[in-house]
Amino acid sequence: MGRYFIKRLAIAIATFFGITLLAYILTSMMPGSPIDFIVSSNPNMTADQVAALEKEMGIDQPVIIQYVKWLAEFLKGNLGYSYRTGDPVFEEIVTKLGGTLLLVGASMLVSILIAIPLGTAAALKPNSLFDYICSGICFIGNSTPGFFAGMIFIYFFVVKFNLFPMGGMYTSPSDKNIADLLYHMVLPCSALALQQIGGYMRHIRSNMLETLGEDYIRTSKAKGLKRTRVIIVHGLRNAMIPIVTIVGMNIPLLIGGSVVTETVFSWPGIGTLMTTSINARDYPLIMGVTVIVATAVLIGNILIDLIYCMVDPRVKYS
Repeated sequence: MGRYFIKRLAIAIATFFGITLLAYILTSMMPGSPIDFIVSSNPNMTADQVAALEKEMGIDQPVIIQYVKWLAEFLKGNLGYSYRTGDPVFEEIVTKLGGTLLLVGASMLVSILIAIPLGTAAALKPNSLFDYICSGICFIGNSTPGFFAGMIFIYFFVVKFNLFPMGGMYTSPSDKNIADLLYHMVLPCSALALQQIGGYMRHIRSNMLETLGEDYIRTSKAKGLKRTRVIIVHGLRNAMIPIVTIVGMNIPLLIGGSVVTETVFSWPGIGTLMTTSINARDYPLIMGVTVIVATAVLIGNILIDLIYCMVDPRVKYS
């Protein structure tokens, strides 16, 4: 197993550098430049001042040279400074990272806690009215983009009924408490969890239907074990094994979806920071967010392999 994970780690490192190179090239191809953002706030700058600023920022050089210099600084532990604020990129990311992790983690937990019982119940009563209702929920969840669900939630629960706040993490920055945080999390967390619920329910239902037809399930029933024990211990436990892989595959989609969801609800996280950085052509901050997201996804996939080993003893990596 050790050799396998060393190989996976080597592949992850190569993938990481490939992602950063591609991201840097695509970022440099965006219309405009950081200079345009600076000049728009200071229109009295002369052409000589603009040229001197481009040289100071290093954006007058070819893209590959810029990337090599950025990579050299990154390997030293330096992500650079934001063109927009002048603050260290690492500090800006750290201040926003907690909000994203909280929102993504909460939405994943909510989706799993809802999908498991509904998917299991649908599998226990196939082709029933409840099964059809669950199928409808899966269809709606899978086909509804997160940003659209967010706008629908805002229209009904904010504009029409005024039940929840429009956005943000707290009502007042000076008065922060857990109750207020949870109150503000309801809508963005629900919008982000909606798509996950549909996918998880569908997989759990199909896996449970297949598992409940296995010989060991019939043997367990024949031994006189309680129905609840047969379903949960012998059925659901084995049906959940493929779900671990599905959760791992959803990590990149979930982080990507949080970018739009955070923007819709003005949630102070990595997504909002990334949107602001793109609009300002803030290359160091864009690359800093890319590094964090890529690292989280790659590490998450490796951890999923470890969890898969623990959940299913039959899986052996060599």
